Amino acid sequence: METTHDPLERTELTFLLGMAFQLVLTEFVNRLDAAGYDDLRPMHGLVFQALRGAGATSSELAETLGVTKQAAGQIVDDLEKRGYVERRPHPAGGRRKLVVLTARAQEHLAVAGRTLHGLEAELAARLQESGLRLPRAELAALVRVMAGDSPPPLRPLW
Repeated sequence: METTHDPLERTELTFLLGMAFQLVLTEFVNRLDAAGYDDLRPMHGLVFQALRGAGATSSELAETLGVTKQAAGQIVDDLEKRGYVERRPHPAGGRRKLVVLTARAQEHLAVAGRTLHGLEAELAARLQESGLRLPRAELAALVRVMAGDSPPPLRPLW
């Protein structure tokens, strides 16, 4: 290991990854709040990602997020009241309901995507000024070393 005088470079990897995640996520959330989405939290973005496309049942959502069925139901209830999701009859019939994103949620996802890409571009430019680059390839390699070809889903930690 190379000797450095920067105390951050001597910090444990888990703390560095956590701090980087927290800082980028906080800036992203602040920008989304400024864009008019201050009623949503990062966990809602994970829900929207899980429901993209055909949607899912509350039970499927619970499994994807790693939460209880009751917690998933409460999240769906809350997002339904806010107009971001709706329950529809399940195509297979029965009592099950399919939770799908509304146009409002789709709009949020588009704004969030543009916001995140803009933030990443700004970070890349700032790092490039110092002769560095975003460590995407290195982080991808770290995930592959730890998880192989089946990376785990990003799940909220309550």
